[in-house]
Amino acid sequence: MLAIDLITDEIPPLKTSDTGEKALLWMEEFKVNELPIVNHNEFLGLVTENDILDANTPKEALGNHELSIEKPMVYAHEHIYAVIGKVSELKLSLIPVLDAQNNYLGTITLSKLIDRISHIAAIDEPGGIVELELNSNDYSMIEIANIIESNDAKILSSYITQVPDSTKLEVTIKTNQEDLSGILQTFNRYQYTIVASFHKSSADDELRQRYDAFMHYLNI
Repeated sequence: MLAIDLITDEIPPLKTSDTGEKALLWMEEFKVNELPIVNHNEFLGLVTENDILDANTPKEALGNHELSIEKPMVYAHEHIYAVIGKVSELKLSLIPVLDAQNNYLGTITLSKLIDRISHIAAIDEPGGIVELELNSNDYSMIEIANIIESNDAKILSSYITQVPDSTKLEVTIKTNQEDLSGILQTFNRYQYTIVASFHKSSADDELRQRYDAFMHYLNI
């Protein structure tokens, strides 16, 4: 999935002639902390709520304000993971998208990004979740997949987390099978360390509740 597929048309850009007062009203309306300033498809930068409040001149045109974050953006062809990395690094509520000629195309909001991540992680799909811990040298996705598929199950999503100050990895796998007993027995037989496991009744409902709560928080 590319950045161009994540663009929302819900948030219009500001112009340099718009006032800080208008920007603050739009930020409140669209529930974001910054907005892009664009003139004739040229992205000039982001203006933040703090930029306007610190200047203490909300009735002045935005062209008179200094921008605290000059030009954070991603290109249309960049992968969703690159978008996530940039938004996380800069702690943004949205990020502008440009084409190869640096023309402004639109923005990707944090809420849109979280929504797409939920689909990638298969949160809405029924199934079970297994968390494993193993040494990085022992990690083999092929072997893990073979164990799961030998129990007539499929991997819906997976991700890996490095354990801090350690050579160990935590591998989280979501399968399409709600009954994990056979999969867990096979992992035990291969001497995998099972940190946790969740069936649909507990795992999916909890993940859905957390996701819904987070989306509600973003929309407050």
